[in-house]
Amino acid sequence: MKLTLLILLQFVLIMPLLAQVDSSVVQDALYDRPFIIGSSTSSIAIGGYLEANTNYFAEDGVSEGFTMEMRRFNIFFYSTISRHIRFLAELEFEHGTEEIALETAQVDFEFNPALVLRAGILMAPIGAFNQNHDSPKWEFVERPLVATEIIPTTLSEVGFGLNGKFIFESLMLTYDAYLVNGLTDGIILNDQGRTFLKSGKTEQRLEEDNNDSPTFTGRLAFKFYQFGEIGFSYYGGVYNSYKVEGEKVDEKRNLSIMAIDFNTSLYGFDLRGEFVLNSIDVPNNIADIYGEGQWGGYLEAVYPVLRRPLFGFSHAVINASLRLEQVDYNTGTFASTGKEIFDDVKAVALALSFRPTADTVLRANYRYHWIRDALGNPTILSAGFQFGLATYF
Repeated sequence: MKLTLLILLQFVLIMPLLAQVDSSVVQDALYDRPFIIGSSTSSIAIGGYLEANTNYFAEDGVSEGFTMEMRRFNIFFYSTISRHIRFLAELEFEHGTEEIALETAQVDFEFNPALVLRAGILMAPIGAFNQNHDSPKWEFVERPLVATEIIPTTLSEVGFGLNGKFIFESLMLTYDAYLVNGLTDGIILNDQGRTFLKSGKTEQRLEEDNNDSPTFTGRLAFKFYQFGEIGFSYYGGVYNSYKVEGEKVDEKRNLSIMAIDFNTSLYGFDLRGEFVLNSIDVPNNIADIYGEGQWGGYLEAVYPVLRRPLFGFSHAVINASLRLEQVDYNTGTFASTGKEIFDDVKAVALALSFRPTADTVLRANYRYHWIRDALGNPTILSAGFQFGLATYF
């Protein structure tokens, strides 16, 4: 694992220094949507995206067959309230109406580009993918494992704070810093049987803090105009309900997530990746089952194999893509034996996608997973095909 971490970290740090990229930054991803870009400064704009796909997977040779799903239908609302005040909201419908969530509902007060006050339900700036996760932007049907299993993307939080950017001759520096309610007790002692941050995303946290101790989240990023963007982010605070009606019933238990992300272009390839470390305070008597340490990462390369008018679309593109990824749910050892706890997943994904326009993608994916349980029993092999589409509207 240490060798894997070292290689991944070196790749993340070095690759942005070798290439040329555009001037967009992760911080602007929430507003970098076609329905906003085309709206006037005094209008109310409504847009969104939909995502649908088919799946055929087999695990150790056993398959549940071919299925189709309407995975997401998201609606965006945007308004420029005044020259320096803007509002953005996103309402998400997953699998029809199986799950409905208000993913974003934020107001920005811009005093100047370097000082913007943001409040409401905001997207936590932990890693790059959590802020830049819209399906039409990606060549793969599935989100990176690190973004869904280690960071509980999408991670929306109630809170407030500041963001801004400083522009220099060859560099743009962006920052985000917010206080939010934070994740809750469910990250351990959940039905997953492991430390699982997504289980801490309870609906109650959008109403109140479960422990009266705000969580801090922030991201500092450097955009080198000739090379690429690299970002460093953090999310941390007390996660457990250590008081009940003012009486202390448990020790404070902390959670921290640290992430590094990058995006760049090199020899025609669009390259991006993310690397994440989690540290969680877990009671000693359950530490073998609920891990105190987790990590994950992915590297992705996208190459346009064809750019030309095609099927009546004047700016059509066909992309070939590769993603390598790994997550480890428990980096510890068994207290009784000292042997390594496994509980990890490695995966490779291939994609061939057709973009008739920049805002619409038809994609064919193949995924292969190597899955090990905590005891390191024989590896489970899972593989499958996915075909789907995603488009802004």
